[in-house]
Amino acid sequence: MTTRSICRPLLAGMVSLSLYGAGLSPGLAAPASGRIDICHGYGCAFRSRLDLGEGDARKLASIMAAGNASPKAERAAIARAVSYFEKRAQQVTGVRDQPKSEFGASKVRGQMDCVDESTNTDALLRYLQARGLLKHHKVDRRTSRGFLLDGRYPHWTAVVRASDGTRWVVDSWYAPMGGAPDIFPLGEWRKRGVLESGALN
Repeated sequence: MTTRSICRPLLAGMVSLSLYGAGLSPGLAAPASGRIDICHGYGCAFRSRLDLGEGDARKLASIMAAGNASPKAERAAIARAVSYFEKRAQQVTGVRDQPKSEFGASKVRGQMDCVDESTNTDALLRYLQARGLLKHHKVDRRTSRGFLLDGRYPHWTAVVRASDGTRWVVDSWYAPMGGAPDIFPLGEWRKRGVLESGALN
């Protein structure tokens, strides 16, 4: 198992997981206005204010317009929107977050665990929804998988629900800041994260 294969360094993370386990979004400030507190430092230890201005609004509207044709197209647009948003977040944290999580990076500004990542992604999704840019999905509450006894570390993700009722994860933890998030059905996501031969499935 590599040092970057775990969402939460265990001792430092369990309190944060319980605090945000109810689907709360401490990074969400005022979605329609574009004022968002970017969580970082693991478990939202730090917050850096990001103001999405009119230029950002036009860019995100353009990105999302490309997904109007279908739910599948909209999910692809969501991935591009997350990538754009994370690059903007980097401008306020001053650090490019690495993929996954590292032991010893708790309380390090700019580095993010899955609590930070899912909170920030959820905030973006609610911003898009508040501005009417989601045509085929609605933002659902964040969710988690794993509780150690099942052989998996706790891991959190943002979620959207398609018009047919299918829930899709938008999980940006596995990619470096600005990379494309994983987007696939929640049921499939819940089966993953099992430790096999020293690595996460």
